[in-house]
Amino acid sequence: MKTEQKKDKGVAGLTILLSMIVMLFVIGLLVMIFAIMSGKMQDTDTIYMRTGSATVGLESISLTDAGTNVAKASLRSPLCSLVAVYNGTALIGNSNVTEISECKFANTTSQWTTYKLNYTYTYLADGSGAVATINDTSNAINSVTDWFDIFIVIGAMIVLILLTVVIITAIRSSGMVGGNEQSGANQVGTA
Repeated sequence: MKTEQKKDKGVAGLTILLSMIVMLFVIGLLVMIFAIMSGKMQDTDTIYMRTGSATVGLESISLTDAGTNVAKASLRSPLCSLVAVYNGTALIGNSNVTEISECKFANTTSQWTTYKLNYTYTYLADGSGAVATINDTSNAINSVTDWFDIFIVIGAMIVLILLTVVIITAIRSSGMVGGNEQSGANQVGTA
């Protein structure tokens, strides 16, 4: 019994080209999804851990009525607690200074402008290394789009190879080139 082979006529490698286009689309979709997810996770306080309490002693600060940030206010989400207030080396009451927002202190009296503060603080830190991993992964994923130019060049090469195969097959089947034992209406001659 003779088994018939299925031949797709007129396809000329279209399945290769379509699979490449689908592959580029899927890669682009996955890159977009992971870039958005990692971008959202980068700015989330939930992946940070609150540190243990640290103490700052005699930090010199010029307070205003509007408030002045202490040195540790630049940390991520700091929480400060005033311990003692000094004018030079003399201990004065904490009522001379008030905390108007986290780690931002204001002068409540006009007696002094320069103070020395003792305070404790905590802040959010990358205790487990998860934030560094997320940042590195996000930066690596965001640079994947640099590779799309290479995929496009490879796709163009595949199209050119497929066109060459189609042209060679068409020329051979026309009977215009010698070496093809073909007879019939398509036989024009040999070149």
